Amino acid sequence: MLEVDINGRAGSFAVEASFTASAGVTSLFGQSGAGKSTITNMVAGLLRPDEGRIVVDGDVLFDSAQGIDVPARRRRIGHVFQDARLFPHLSVKSNLTFSRWAGGRRDTRSLDEVVDLLGIGNLLERKPGTLSGGERQRVAIGRALLSDPRLLLMDEPLASLDQARKSDILPYLDRLCSEAGIPILYVSHAMEEVARLSQTLVIVSGGKTIAHGPVADILARVDLGRATGRHEASALLQGRISHIDRMWGLSSVDLGGGQVMQVPGLDADLGEAIRLRIRARDVAIATAPPTGISIRNVLSGTVRAITDETGPYTEVLCAVGGQSLRARLTRASAADLGLHPGRTVHLLIKSVAIDRRQSAPVPANVAGGPDRDIGGDTDPAQRLV
Repeated sequence: MLEVDINGRAGSFAVEASFTASAGVTSLFGQSGAGKSTITNMVAGLLRPDEGRIVVDGDVLFDSAQGIDVPARRRRIGHVFQDARLFPHLSVKSNLTFSRWAGGRRDTRSLDEVVDLLGIGNLLERKPGTLSGGERQRVAIGRALLSDPRLLLMDEPLASLDQARKSDILPYLDRLCSEAGIPILYVSHAMEEVARLSQTLVIVSGGKTIAHGPVADILARVDLGRATGRHEASALLQGRISHIDRMWGLSSVDLGGGQVMQVPGLDADLGEAIRLRIRARDVAIATAPPTGISIRNVLSGTVRAITDETGPYTEVLCAVGGQSLRARLTRASAADLGLHPGRTVHLLIKSVAIDRRQSAPVPANVAGGPDRDIGGDTDPAQRLV
């Protein structure tokens, strides 16, 4: 359990952060300059809040009222930055074990376990200068894990990598989130990362945490567009693989209530739990069952809310069974269709809008068991793996 309720400043920049998170991955999401790194630096003890309280697994790390401020070196927080910050003169193996040796940390996790978890066994005798960006970040994560942390803090660990290197390292992050056994605070301004990896989502804007909660609930909110960016508007649908059509390379995902989606190129097993990230801009709406179209995914839903906007676009929030889906339309289309809360509609989603690169397991300690995330957050030209 992580509890944060702090106020403070970094120079002239004011921060007000208040959120709680349980097991799994908690992501701080916001645009560049929103204050995410300032908040995490206060959690890590690198910056001192003016007032408030920080608690990790029942241990108070900071409490201004009680005069408690545990030094950063004693907080047992493993920190992974944008750049790996490895010692260039040491081998990978020596970099991995440095924190344990220098800090006198306990051997709560074996070197072999971490090496296997991150797939770096073939790198142990190499120097950092010979590694790719993704390999360096895996080594940095391993070093943090071997420092006996009670919390792993990852501050935009993929921000310096190109898309190819991100694709290389994301499967290892998937496994890390599932098997590390410690809470992770993940910082990013890339929604495809946080939707894929996290269970709790905290939205940061202007130095303040303006919303937090389960990732699916936060993504379903249409009032956060200014903070998250309209380009990022999306929703999560959860289901299980009910059929695999190997001839056409399609997997059917049963969403419950008779609703099924077909996803192309999905590496998942029959019966496996899945969650799909669907971007609002990839959803169209019809008021009657469509026929003679190429779109294979047509879900029945009910309009729950329509945003009141003055520009050319609006967002329509729809209930699909017990889940939510968002569609971004022109206001003219919404008016022509006569959309209003309570109206039954048909939601059209192209199978090719779902990016199979973002398939990932979700930690087993999260309710619902191991899931995978599928998102559609890259440019069309980048969708092929």
